Amino acid sequence: MTILRETTISASTSAPPTTTKGRLDRFFEISARGTTWGTEVRGGVLTFVTMAYIVILNPLILGGTKDVVGHSLGTAQVAAVTALSAGVMTLLFGLIARLPFAFAAGLGINSFLAVNVVKILTWQEAMGLVVINGIIIVLLAATGLRRLIFNAVPAQLKTAITVGIGLFIAFIGFVDSGFVRSTNLSSPPVQLGEAGSIATLPTLTFLVALVIMGVLMARRVKGALLIGIVAATVVAIIAEAIWHVGPSMGKNPAGWNLTVPQLPTSLVSLPDLSLVGQVDLFGAFGRIGALAAIMLIFTLVFTNFFDAMGSMTGLARSAGLAAEDGTFPRLQSALIVEGVGAIVGGGTSASSNTVFVESASGIGEGAKTGFASVVTGVLFLLAMFFTPLTQVVPLEVAAAALVIVGALMVVQIRHIDFSEFSSVLPVFLTIIVMPLTYSIANGIGVGFISWVLIRSLAGKAREISPLLWIVAAGFLIYFARGPIEGLLGQV
Repeated sequence: MTILRETTISASTSAPPTTTKGRLDRFFEISARGTTWGTEVRGGVLTFVTMAYIVILNPLILGGTKDVVGHSLGTAQVAAVTALSAGVMTLLFGLIARLPFAFAAGLGINSFLAVNVVKILTWQEAMGLVVINGIIIVLLAATGLRRLIFNAVPAQLKTAITVGIGLFIAFIGFVDSGFVRSTNLSSPPVQLGEAGSIATLPTLTFLVALVIMGVLMARRVKGALLIGIVAATVVAIIAEAIWHVGPSMGKNPAGWNLTVPQLPTSLVSLPDLSLVGQVDLFGAFGRIGALAAIMLIFTLVFTNFFDAMGSMTGLARSAGLAAEDGTFPRLQSALIVEGVGAIVGGGTSASSNTVFVESASGIGEGAKTGFASVVTGVLFLLAMFFTPLTQVVPLEVAAAALVIVGALMVVQIRHIDFSEFSSVLPVFLTIIVMPLTYSIANGIGVGFISWVLIRSLAGKAREISPLLWIVAAGFLIYFARGPIEGLLGQV
């Protein structure tokens, strides 16, 4: 009788929920991860708000840049496919990997395409290489090799990657806000504000936003970052209406960076998706030769592969979803979907789509599940039709959220053991190189190479995974790709 009763209780408690809400709760693991629907919605909205700038910035990078035959991509078209690909990939990731990571066109790769690749290729051929890069990453993930490489990274370096990303996105925030600016000199390379002054309206707005968010976070107010963004945006709109500062446009150092905070004249615009499918998969091999094309693909794969790995590691730790070894739920699915992001990005001419570190803003709001990504993805798809609204929030306000999130990620440094210098130096280099070179991949590469070199010469070679040796050697080639490409060009 007792056994029957226990069996009945066990069956009833383990039975799947019968209501739609209950099934969704189990699917997204809302209750299991200690979160709520409201928290996930706020997190998804906040991630979108801090990422919405990509719909404006990506067209500025890709649109208007002429390729080798003089063809350029239309900025309106790029804006539409940027929102489309970000929405599709973020939704896909939320439903498959069920993690609160959002996708959009990666800034490193789109700049590489615009500055370097289209000087020797057409846009269609360049996007073809992006698609091939994505196929390779998917194959590496599907075969388990990408996960093996992930597991081969020591826990110390994984934590260092998280901390480095925190400093990196905080530095992005400081630069985007004008709080830190280039001096255009060799020394010092950067300075505080404009000529040491931060008394410009956009930078002051950044500081107001930073204080509002910081106080709300300290007082543990729910929705602190989202409330701060809305409040500071209202302040910015009012200030711009009074003083008419206008845009920076690279000429007015006191102007707004990227977007001027003002109410839009229109709310809806129809997206132009004519760039979808404009890809030449193998044209690059005929135009520049197989060896040169392979070197470009190698660069894309390394940048995509390790930027995403570093971002995912940091975000998973920030969300409290990572195990001690840095792994997180549905790791292989996440790695496969991330590779698909490159295929989708190339296929739409939006550039490779990858995990955005700005997802940490939603995580900082409490998001822990893929439902937050679903919310973000839907908002990106809507952004195709409401692109004027994406220009309301100034970049300076979004930058304040990045600084706050950077601070939240840097606290992970407490998990690093600084008692042994053979690991201290590689950890330090990983952390510091990311913000100083504006690249997650560079920080990871320097960290891997220095870990292998210093630890092995310190008598700890047996503790290093053979895969880490291989990856470190690959990074040596990656860092030396300029001279290698030059040699290949002479062959």
